[in-house]
Amino acid sequence: MTDSIYRCPDHGFVTGPEGETPACPECDRSVERILSGERRRRLSKFVSGALRHFPDDAGLDLDEQGWTDYDDLADAVVRKYDWADPDHLAAVAATDPKGRFEEENGRVRASYGHSVDVTLGATAEGEGGEVPDRLYHGTDPANLDSILAEGLRPMGRQEVHLSGSRAAAREVGRRHASTPVVLEIDAAEMVADGLRVDRRGEETYTADAVPPEYLAASDDRSQ
Repeated sequence: MTDSIYRCPDHGFVTGPEGETPACPECDRSVERILSGERRRRLSKFVSGALRHFPDDAGLDLDEQGWTDYDDLADAVVRKYDWADPDHLAAVAATDPKGRFEEENGRVRASYGHSVDVTLGATAEGEGGEVPDRLYHGTDPANLDSILAEGLRPMGRQEVHLSGSRAAAREVGRRHASTPVVLEIDAAEMVADGLRVDRRGEETYTADAVPPEYLAASDDRSQ
């Protein structure tokens, strides 16, 4: 279940389980709920879709790097939901657990996951030694043979999505199968061979593709 969002007047947004009112972790003051878990989920799904897949339908203009005017996105949110306001958008963007959204100089974009044609470029987090030596990808076991033969390809998206841990990869894989298989990617070797790997969120990394020589099936489901 998606956590609700609360606000401390001094320290900003706080998340907590539905039906419970957490205290602000900074000052221990009581906080006010501003979005239920269900409304947070719906709003996050709409914003992600608008920035990744259907900006025209939402009335947004994305530049070549996926940025759009923050106020335009806030207007789209208000048009979509009669209960929503710009503060709700700010709360969803600030508390997203996977780092799906980036803000800069009055602009906003999705950090990854686009099906529309954009060129994100490298992120600051993806430079230097921030990419782990090993990354992971969860998938339906029915796809395993073809992936090991052909590698990972973007399919309906612009980039292949990789996870920073087996647990995160398994969670993603459960969208496609109740018992997913986890693939291990030799990210260090990919980077050494000149292939691009970028960090895009808290647990998300992207690559143009992952050739089969960098892949191995992992049967360890305890991590």
